[in-house]
Amino acid sequence: MRIAFAGTPAFAAAALSALIDAGHEVCLVLTQPDRPSGRGMKLKPSAVKEVALAHNIPVLTPISLSVKRAPEEAEEALVALENSGADVLIVAAYGLILPQRALDAARGIGRDGDIKSINIHGSILPRWRGAAPVQRAIETGDAVTGITLMKMEAGLDTGPMILKSETAITDTDTSVTLFERLTEMGAELIVKALEQADSLTWEAQPEEGVTYAEKILKSEAPIDWSLPAEVVARRIRAFNPFPFATAVLKGETVKIRNAATIDACGKPGEVLQTGHRLIVACGSGAIDCLELQRAGKPAMPAAAFVQSTGLTVGDVLQ
Repeated sequence: MRIAFAGTPAFAAAALSALIDAGHEVCLVLTQPDRPSGRGMKLKPSAVKEVALAHNIPVLTPISLSVKRAPEEAEEALVALENSGADVLIVAAYGLILPQRALDAARGIGRDGDIKSINIHGSILPRWRGAAPVQRAIETGDAVTGITLMKMEAGLDTGPMILKSETAITDTDTSVTLFERLTEMGAELIVKALEQADSLTWEAQPEEGVTYAEKILKSEAPIDWSLPAEVVARRIRAFNPFPFATAVLKGETVKIRNAATIDACGKPGEVLQTGHRLIVACGSGAIDCLELQRAGKPAMPAAAFVQSTGLTVGDVLQ
């Protein structure tokens, strides 16, 4: 099958690689422009661009697909899509708004030939439409999430659903581990979908159960120790790897990268146990801090962190 692809991060690159490995002809790739990265701030291509270049696939990197905002770049990309002869456009975490012209550019697949663009979305729609479905699912305490393949339309993740695949969210999952699992699931599901391209159908999303996954902000990082331990632990795991949950210890801001709940009590933010563990009280219950990080230092387990900071029972994290 002849495919156009739009995506940017590793989540999308895995799907692109899977499509190539499955023998599909990827005729055009759209991805976001190279970004400064690392200490030297050298321009680095997206994960999707790296895959495309490795397979000699034409790549375009417009800053926008709006002809009002970026007339020349957007028009070039849209014309390339329209002239690509693609049977379908596959989209995964592209990061740019796709105008209707892009969504209608491919020939179309499916039983009725009306599926022209498919989005690989990291939740079970209609729950968690939007930018941060993985993080918000962990933060909220959802038991299950997954991948939805969606026939794209102009609204924000409102399009009809084609296929779904579910996975449980464990009480040890961080956004890192859940992203890894969903990345693999998304790649497998899009390949499965195209294996049955001629018979694919879709159904409208339910009107009930709609939630929106707002973008994660750095301002959400500071921990509110007055919250219940379950909420604090979920936020810590949800915010790994960005922006990482933070606490202030003796004037120093530190990252708490992973934590579990434990049955203990004390004043919010109070250190209840040190040594091989670091247990901190919350509004109700307490958390066992499993991995922490000081500024400019590598991540470390609780025992090493306690030793490096001189934390003692009774100290208070802000």
